[in-house]
Amino acid sequence: MFERYNKVQKAVLETTLHLIIDRELQATSMSLIAKDSGVSTGNIYHYFSSKEDIINELYKAIVLFNGEFVTKDLNKADSVKERFHQAWRSVFELGMKYPKGFRFIEQYSFSPYIYEQTKEEAINSGWCGPLEKLYEQAVNEGIFVSLEPRMMVQMHYGSIVYLLKLYQRNSQDLTEEIVGKAILACWNAVSKEKGSNS
Repeated sequence: MFERYNKVQKAVLETTLHLIIDRELQATSMSLIAKDSGVSTGNIYHYFSSKEDIINELYKAIVLFNGEFVTKDLNKADSVKERFHQAWRSVFELGMKYPKGFRFIEQYSFSPYIYEQTKEEAINSGWCGPLEKLYEQAVNEGIFVSLEPRMMVQMHYGSIVYLLKLYQRNSQDLTEEIVGKAILACWNAVSKEKGSNS
């Protein structure tokens, strides 16, 4: 998740992610980050100006990773429907494989700790932008109902987030069949062709 960073930055970001998920943001101090990462406080301040700077860099790193993960095979599929299914399968896989990164983004996307510029960069560099374009194509081709693409993406994301949260609490199995049905339900919610079973 943090492969593009140097060894010190990677240690700080990984440690901060674990501490925030395990203890919450308010209980995560710079001294605790230094202690748990094995990086001196002075060295941390060489790369990050503050705890908020670390949090924002962490947010950007996870969003960029998530975007690459979700869109990596997006253009290999031919039809809008195949790309739709591929993208949302990747979102499910991302949430199951990287639960701490998923939880961090969910908890802090609307946090005042995340700078507005960081949030805007995240929308443009993550997976939401490419999915919005896919939805826009579906609307323009008459496949989807005429709703704003960003709104539809977020509606579907909300449904999938709920299932992933249940999964992370061991309250919901996410078998391939269940994931497929959930994605199909999302498709059917905005498709002009109602009642599709595949």
